Amino acid sequence: MREDGLDISEIAGRMQQGLSTRQFDGSLKFDCGKDGVIVLADNTVSRDDRDTDCTIRITQSNLAKLITGKLNPMTGVMMGKLKVSGDARVAMKLGELLQA
Repeated sequence: MREDGLDISEIAGRMQQGLSTRQFDGSLKFDCGKDGVIVLADNTVSRDDRDTDCTIRITQSNLAKLITGKLNPMTGVMMGKLKVSGDARVAMKLGELLQA
């Protein structure tokens, strides 16, 4: 575990738990640079890099804040803490998944 809370594997595990009770259509990649990637596709979570409908570039620390509700997605975009590329409609569906 890192000082900022969750490591990338723990974040992926939490996302998989969220998918156990919710459906996520489309494919989305969280690109955390040197810390790795998390891909949501086919209603599963993977750490294997692949092409997706949408990519969100974010630090591992900010991703941990995002999934724990400490970072609002819209605020994150406006502050430059995350960058969305590809199909933004897929990124908008993420809000439904994060509501636990």
